[in-house]
Amino acid sequence: MMEVIGIWIACGLTIAILSFLYGDNPIYKFAEHLYVGYSAAYWLIYIWHFEIKQMVVQPIAGRQPGAIWLIIPLFFGLLMLTRWFPRIAWVSRWSIAFTVGIGSGLVLTGGVQGFIIPQVKATLLSLWTGNVWESINNFIIIFGVLTTLLYFFFSREHKGILGAGANIGIVFIMIAMGASFGYTVMARISLLIGRLSFLWDSILRLIRFF
Repeated sequence: MMEVIGIWIACGLTIAILSFLYGDNPIYKFAEHLYVGYSAAYWLIYIWHFEIKQMVVQPIAGRQPGAIWLIIPLFFGLLMLTRWFPRIAWVSRWSIAFTVGIGSGLVLTGGVQGFIIPQVKATLLSLWTGNVWESINNFIIIFGVLTTLLYFFFSREHKGILGAGANIGIVFIMIAMGASFGYTVMARISLLIGRLSFLWDSILRLIRFF
């Protein structure tokens, strides 16, 4: 019986979310608020149990070696809570500045090492590999990268050869953006198909139950 109730709730919430396709309505707002509230509560419990409790509270309470240093990030974390008090809200800027600085450094180094350098290496291809089609593919990749870079070269006006190369770069940019958009649409449609399949299977299970 509890399984049937769970199926009814899941189907009802799915239909409530999909009702936004018709227009904004109270049923959708209820499902949206329920989802946001549930997600906030879930992540609050998750962060407390798996991060704060296990990584800060238990090491300090258990007097583990080096746990005393955890007081520093705990202190900065508590400073962020001062945002709720207007008179001392400025203190939270220390923690925010510290967090933004670390985050920027990680993103910068991670972006260079994990994205830019691998992309540069992937572009250093041989124009002749012994295979005609593979060589053509490598040529298209190199040509597309160079013309795309020409489009973002703004030190000179795009005229003549530079303008022609930039225009070809626009074509490659549009192809890349179209492929990215198509991939996103396919991913969203896959999610929709999954929910529709769930609704159909749930309806069949309810029919068998009754």
